[in-house]
Amino acid sequence: MDKIMASFLWFGIFFLLVFVVYFFLLRFKMKKNKVNRIGEISYLIQKFRLDSKKLNYWKLLIPISLINSFIISFVASFVMLIPLNMIWQFVIGFAMLLALIYSFYEIYGRHLAKKYKKD
Repeated sequence: MDKIMASFLWFGIFFLLVFVVYFFLLRFKMKKNKVNRIGEISYLIQKFRLDSKKLNYWKLLIPISLINSFIISFVASFVMLIPLNMIWQFVIGFAMLLALIYSFYEIYGRHLAKKYKKD
């Protein structure tokens, strides 16, 4: 039971740390006018055919930072709980990482498509 509580504590601390760092890195890129270099936004615009003129890029920073922070923190916390060799932890973590990235960005992209769809 202590290992699970420690994992929740690790998740919370790691989530906050990753969120703050990722948010400020994205903000720094936005201030340098490198919006087209933010891969998540480019992916969402292309995949869901969003109108880039209608998007408010500053409002996309927090949800993208939250999604990425949750994915990284959840995978790290979950993999630490698995009592397997490190190589299997990497394999499981990589598979979870790809699945969560695809699913969360699919959900968020569909939400944005409803909100900012091209006419």
